[in-house]
Amino acid sequence: MNAIAVRDVHKRYRRYGRKKQFGTLKSALLSGRLLSGLQPEDVLEALKGVTFDLAAGRTLGIVGRNGSGKSTLLKLLAGIGKPTAGSIRINGRVSALIELGAGFHPEISGRENVYINGMMLGLSKREIAARFDDIVAFAGLEDFIDAPVKTYSSGMYMRLGFAVAINVDPDVLLVDEVLAVGDEAFTHQCLDKFAEMRRGGRTVVLVTHSLDLVLRFSDEALWLDDGVVRAQGDPQRVIDAYLLDVARGEELALAGAPRQVNPPPPAAEDMSRAAEGRWGSREVEITAVEMRRADGSVAHVFESGEPVSFCMRVRAHQPLQDFVFGIGIFNVDGICCYGTNTQVEGATPEELSGEAEATFGVDSLSLVEGTYKLDVAVHRQNGAPYDYHRLLYTFRVTSRLRDVGGFRPPHRWTFGGGVRLSGL
Repeated sequence: MNAIAVRDVHKRYRRYGRKKQFGTLKSALLSGRLLSGLQPEDVLEALKGVTFDLAAGRTLGIVGRNGSGKSTLLKLLAGIGKPTAGSIRINGRVSALIELGAGFHPEISGRENVYINGMMLGLSKREIAARFDDIVAFAGLEDFIDAPVKTYSSGMYMRLGFAVAINVDPDVLLVDEVLAVGDEAFTHQCLDKFAEMRRGGRTVVLVTHSLDLVLRFSDEALWLDDGVVRAQGDPQRVIDAYLLDVARGEELALAGAPRQVNPPPPAAEDMSRAAEGRWGSREVEITAVEMRRADGSVAHVFESGEPVSFCMRVRAHQPLQDFVFGIGIFNVDGICCYGTNTQVEGATPEELSGEAEATFGVDSLSLVEGTYKLDVAVHRQNGAPYDYHRLLYTFRVTSRLRDVGGFRPPHRWTFGGGVRLSGL
C-alpha cells in the first residue's frame, strides 16, 4: 500500500514587475498602465511533472541543489499549497517539520502555545494534555514553560516547536532541514526520536542537504533537479549520481581541453608546487584522461576502498625511445597524497609511437572522504615535459566512515585483557 502517491505535479509561481516591488491598482492607475502594471511578467515553474510513489513504512530522502524544488514539493505534500496541475494523495495523518513554531504567539506562555499548536496539528485538547509532560521534557523547558514565548531564545523556540510536532504521532512525517535545531545533545535526541518513528513503521519524507543523513536513515532517495526527478531508488546509487552531477556543474570533473598557463613552467623538481595548468613540448600529447570503475565505466565519484583505474590516452607525433609516464594525487589543499612514475618503478622505455594508452590501476583507493585532484604527465627521463597536466582533473571519494587525514592504510584492531568491543 502506498502512503504517498504523486502524479505529474506541476507548481508555477507568477512574478510581478522587475523594477518595482509591488504591482498595485493605485500604482497602475497613476502610471497610466492599468493592464500592463498588474500583469505577471514571467512565470517560475518550481515543479515540472513530478511523479513518484512511497510505500507505507518507508523513508524517502530528497536531495538536490538549492532551488531544485525540494521544499516546494514538501509544502505541497503538507497541504500548505496546492499543485498548479497534477495530484497528490496521502493516506493517514500528516505532521510536517517545516517551519517549527510557525503558529506560536510571542505574548502568551509556552504552555498555551503548546495547546494551540497541537490543535493546529490535529490533536484534541485531551490528547495534548496526555502528551504535555513528554513534550515539555523533550524540549527541556520545564523551568520556562509558563514564561511568554517572546522571552525564549531562538533555540528554545525551535526545540518547543519540534517537540510539539514530533508528538503528534503521525502516519506520515515530513521533515525539512530541521533535525539539528539545538545544541549537540538535543540534535542526538531528535535523531533518536526520528529513528524510533522509523522503527515504528511511520512513513517519512526527509528533505536535507546532509547526504550522510540520507544514507543513514533512508530506504530510498529521490534526486530533484530544476523541478524534475532525475533519479529515484537506492540511496547510494542516487547520491553517487547527484555528486557526479554536482562535480560536473562546478567544473570539478573533466570539462573540455585542459587550460594553458601563462607563467613559464617551473623547473622539473618543482612541478609538485606549480599552479594548475598545462605545459610541455607536445612531442607527445595527452589527448584524454579518464577515471574508471572496475567494470570499465567512467566516473568521478568513488567509494573509499574500491578499485579505480586512471587512464591516459596519448599521441606521439614521432617515434620516441625516451619517455616516462607519471601520475600524482593531491588533496584540495595541494598536499601530495601519492605520486609515482614508470621510471621510479624501474621500467625501461623502449618505444612510444602513434596512438597509445597508459593505465595506472589501483586495487583499493585507500583515501579518506574528500575531493582530490590529479596530475598526469609524459616527460623525458631527465624530467623535461612533453605534456604535463597539473591539477586539471578532479574526483571525489565518499565514505561512510569519518576518519581523518588523507591516506587510509589497510589496517585492523586487536585487543587483549579486559577490553570488549563489537562491530570491528
